[in-house]
Amino acid sequence: MESKSAQKDGKLPVDKLHCVVVGVGVIGLSVANRLLPAGHRVAIVARDFPQPFEATDAKTQINYTSLWAGAHNIWVLPTSEQDLDGMRDHGFARATFAHMSDLLASYGTETGIAFTPGLEYLEDPVPEVYKDLTERRAARELGILDFRLLERRELPERVAWGCEYRSWCVNPMTIKMELRALDEVTALPDLDVDTVINCSGTGFGDPAVFPTRGQSVLVAEECTATITRQNSDGTWTFCVPRPCAGGTIIGGTKQPDDWSLDADPAVREQLLDAFSRTYPEMFADGKQPHALRDIVGRRPARKGGMRLEKEALNTGHRVIHAYGLGGRGYELSWGVANAVLYLVYS
Repeated sequence: MESKSAQKDGKLPVDKLHCVVVGVGVIGLSVANRLLPAGHRVAIVARDFPQPFEATDAKTQINYTSLWAGAHNIWVLPTSEQDLDGMRDHGFARATFAHMSDLLASYGTETGIAFTPGLEYLEDPVPEVYKDLTERRAARELGILDFRLLERRELPERVAWGCEYRSWCVNPMTIKMELRALDEVTALPDLDVDTVINCSGTGFGDPAVFPTRGQSVLVAEECTATITRQNSDGTWTFCVPRPCAGGTIIGGTKQPDDWSLDADPAVREQLLDAFSRTYPEMFADGKQPHALRDIVGRRPARKGGMRLEKEALNTGHRVIHAYGLGGRGYELSWGVANAVLYLVYS
């Protein structure tokens, strides 16, 4: 969906191209929505397409990460001005934040987007970039809206540092062909392809790509904020409200190279127990949240970070790669789409 402010963008003086976007996750859809208003012809080739949450087979579509994602914003700070990848990604996150705000203003709650407080908790050891963060720097240099450092009395037990800021979350539930190699796209019938946009998530035979399995649980209870807690043992706890009365996602796990399809009931209990220590309000008077569904998905992680670059194929066509974002697809989606549009023109 294109925001009305984005629709007003002027078209750059370049010949119209026929672009094929491979993959229809949040990155592929965002890229297609940037190319179309610029006047390009766009076709989408994908194995999995969006469909209602209730009608989706979780095992056959475990790799369709966008359907199972937490789908919210959390600020991952660059470690320094010399951290070029971190600075780039933060810029992508800011662009996506602005786009989500524009979408909500343009189309309202039918987008499935909601803006909420974002609470972030860190146990020791707290990284230096957070220890040194001031409210002034967060607002003026990093562009984080409504940022404030939490006082000691506001922190859960064992938490050493915390902050609050304005965040967004989205309910992706409101909204077949299988390829073996990118060369096959250029040979598709009835398509005069100029450029292939590889938003496949995992690439095609890229040895740097690996799955990071995540398990979470959807509960019926509502939460008024997105909450993220980094624990001292390397695990993390989070919750993401699902707008439009969609309940709350509670997670989560990060399991590199784990290909398991099945949700583990013991992990569900661990997630709920960990979250009870972070947000006891949902467990008041001994009440347990009503679990609606266990969720298992594979985040398309990549050693060295996302691949975002151009490549020339032996066929004479060009490919723009935009994949391997791990768990940050929604968070960086519109910024990545802007970068792809720039690469199309360059």
